Amino acid sequence: MPDWENLRHFLAVARTGTLSGAARALSVDHATVSRRLAALETELRVSLVERLPRSCRLTPLGVQLYEQAKAMETSAFAVERLARASQEPLAGKVTLSAPPVLVTHLLAGRLADFRASYPAIQLSVSAQAQQVSLSRREADIALRLVRPQESSSVVRKLGQMPFALYASLDYAALQKPEDWTFIAYDAQFADMPQQQWLLDIAGNRAISCELSDINNHLVAARAAAGVAGLPCFLGDEDPSLVRLAHDGPLFSRDIWLVVHRDLRRSTPVRAVMDFVADTVIDKLGSYFL
Repeated sequence: MPDWENLRHFLAVARTGTLSGAARALSVDHATVSRRLAALETELRVSLVERLPRSCRLTPLGVQLYEQAKAMETSAFAVERLARASQEPLAGKVTLSAPPVLVTHLLAGRLADFRASYPAIQLSVSAQAQQVSLSRREADIALRLVRPQESSSVVRKLGQMPFALYASLDYAALQKPEDWTFIAYDAQFADMPQQQWLLDIAGNRAISCELSDINNHLVAARAAAGVAGLPCFLGDEDPSLVRLAHDGPLFSRDIWLVVHRDLRRSTPVRAVMDFVADTVIDKLGSYFL
């Protein structure tokens, strides 16, 4: 039977397309990935990967093995989740993935309260705009702004996060909507719903700057760099900003709490889920429709 560690490194190469990408994903060095991949090919006595100058390409047999290895990985994670779910004490490490705006402005300020209530649980929070795979144990729990589609996940809608337009009280064009310029996202986030909503409102008016993170949009709006589309719980509570009336539809993002079905009854995971739900509802409940 092939060494599972060798298969795990092969999976990372197949997913990332490069040895260096696999090394970063697994937090190991480039040489370790290369050695593990070579060991797997030696074990099986086949060629699985074509090593090109700047990438790796699976051979036809490598493609077939990739599908089988993914199934093995899914089963391995399922065993681990079942074992974790059976551990009843309120102790251990729980990982949470959430959008940066919710981590920075909702969750981070409440971590001391969580620690006081559950001193034996280590909560690891990652601020990530991209979605993660709960099936591959990239996180135990996730907060998402798009309804998850993974069939293995259990989801709960916590509410909605409405947006509005905001500008600094010192913004030069504050009283002249025809002269407004807008703070938008850069090209990598061109398909974000709030970007499309903002651009529809902007119409032919200028984009003053593009920033990749909504926390930077908040800072730029405070600095009178232009008009920003911000979550209302941020804009309304900032004394340096004013909400602007505009033509066009209202806009909001749904907030979803997600957990893999195998972990939903784990006591530590349940404690974190309750903490996250209470925090979001306590902060945003007045905005929910």
